[in-house]
Amino acid sequence: MLDPLTHIQLIGGFLLLFAGGEALVRGSVSLARRLNVSPLLIGATVVAFGTSMPELVVTLQAALRGSAGIAFGNVIGSNIANLLLIFGLAIAITPVMVTRRAAARDGGVLVVATALLVVFTSFGTLVAWQGALMLVLLALFTGGSYWHERQLGSATGTRHVHEAEERQRLPRPIWLAVPTALFGLAAVAGGAHLMVGAATVIARGLGISETVIGITIVAVGTSLPELATTVVAAYRRHADVAIGNVIGSSVFNILAIMGVVIVVTPLPVPAEVLNVEIWVLAGITALVIAITLSGIRMGRPLGVLFLLGYAAFAAVQYLGV
Repeated sequence: MLDPLTHIQLIGGFLLLFAGGEALVRGSVSLARRLNVSPLLIGATVVAFGTSMPELVVTLQAALRGSAGIAFGNVIGSNIANLLLIFGLAIAITPVMVTRRAAARDGGVLVVATALLVVFTSFGTLVAWQGALMLVLLALFTGGSYWHERQLGSATGTRHVHEAEERQRLPRPIWLAVPTALFGLAAVAGGAHLMVGAATVIARGLGISETVIGITIVAVGTSLPELATTVVAAYRRHADVAIGNVIGSSVFNILAIMGVVIVVTPLPVPAEVLNVEIWVLAGITALVIAITLSGIRMGRPLGVLFLLGYAAFAAVQYLGV
């Protein structure tokens, strides 16, 4: 029987990750605005990096502790949660019709990033040169996107501006923004430490693989900042922000988080990831992006279907072990 303190540790990690992620993003956005950084750049970089920080810290800590299952499971599970759970919840709240132009580029990059991850996992171990390539691609994508949107303007650029506004409507003074961001960073680090430790103990105590714990419980916990952003945007009927946040976060999970982690330390690919989970991720990514780019009106029935799909995926993870 598991120690109740382990469950308290896991819940505490969740809460710290959520509070820390929110504080880090809001403090960073406030600071960037005080430094006269454009809302476009804030939305394209500060918000994207900030909301992905919980995934980065958890994945890095898990990798350094030798818990490759949690590290891989967190990245793959976070993307599946983004595309089914968070996306489904958003369109269940507010039915939308996505402008193809606004989603085509980011959706295409997500498909390429996912395909690259599939190829790299086939090597059996992810190593530094692969991570460096991912980070170079991320830098090219981010820099090119910013230049294109600043020079020519686009629906995606407008979405990034709105994304920044969603996170911080009123600028805060620097003396408050800096401590807020630092508190957020410390809380994310502390929450990640608690969550990885508790998840490892729970997996061993229940006889469940660390990959399953990482791909479900840990992944949902680290996706809470994206969930908060997307639900608020959907509630305010800012569909471009909601859907753009889901796709953008998924790109960052692969190129930034996995890239940074395997530059720091090699990461062996667990057998269940190589044989099953990576292909599930590839299929879900292709399906959701195809639906998004089809131009159809995505209403509540589709949102409910996505949510049921995620519930079925999570159930199979536990029933299949």
